[in-house]
Amino acid sequence: MLERVKQWLRDVYVGEIKQSLHLTPDHVAVIQDGNRRYARERGLDPSDGHAHGAETTEEMLRWCTEFDITEVTLYTFSTENFARPEEELTELFDLIEDRLYSFADADLVHDNEVSIHGLGEIKRLPDRVGEAVTYAEQRTYQYDTLKLNIALAYGGRNELLRTAQQLTQEVADGDLDPEAITADLIGETLYRRPVQDVDLVIRTGGDERTSNFLPWHASGNEAAVYFCTPYWPEFSKVEFARAVRTYEAREQSWQETQLRRALSLVHAVKHTEYQPRTQLIQRLRDQLTRETATRFVDSVQTDTETTPADGDTKQAHPVSND
Repeated sequence: MLERVKQWLRDVYVGEIKQSLHLTPDHVAVIQDGNRRYARERGLDPSDGHAHGAETTEEMLRWCTEFDITEVTLYTFSTENFARPEEELTELFDLIEDRLYSFADADLVHDNEVSIHGLGEIKRLPDRVGEAVTYAEQRTYQYDTLKLNIALAYGGRNELLRTAQQLTQEVADGDLDPEAITADLIGETLYRRPVQDVDLVIRTGGDERTSNFLPWHASGNEAAVYFCTPYWPEFSKVEFARAVRTYEAREQSWQETQLRRALSLVHAVKHTEYQPRTQLIQRLRDQLTRETATRFVDSVQTDTETTPADGDTKQAHPVSND
């Protein structure tokens, strides 16, 4: 009875958070830390901790669909994990293989149109794990409602290094103009399938670091980060909702900062010639979100109506708000 009351209270709490949210992330990246510590504190084998963690992963997919998240990346096996004892690696590879096959055939995945994709140096893994990755990708390639990236044999710096080597070789072979190397091209080259910029990074287990995870798409996008103490098998829907709320607060704060910076820059150049000033305003507007851009344009229009830029009494032309 007491447990049912607690669950009801948790559901109410999560529901209130969902109703209060105005912004939710598109891409959430998760560092699933604490499986082994969870098992050790309960006298279990490490494989049991990973198995309990896999159950949490299944639950999280349900939460993501509820919060309209369109892409999730799970840090499942890093390149550093190869240093673990052979016996533990064998059990972990067994679990990864089993879960990939079960995920690929699960009603949860097909009902919610989840596409599964492997990231990382898959060829470094045992063939049987690579075959499971291929099976999961082929079984779900037609879906696009929720993209589930499984980072295996993954290291962020390794990915950047491999991409740099590939692009350098293409330049040396004459297949690529150095001037054509852009941030977009690097992002497209990093993985076999495009990955969205990360909006929110979640790390469980108490450590407050992102461990070389998706540096181009997370650090480069200044993603919000949510650290929490529960081990991954203990991670709950309540913690997930709090993480999403953290993203919203971070995003709103960042938009306010962008707006203040943009307005400060416009005020600094308001006595310059009209054409360069309007070009600057337009460039700044294009860099803001739709809501922030509207507030920016309204503020600029109010300012130009009350404070003529060229020292005369004529009203400056309003900025287009199309």
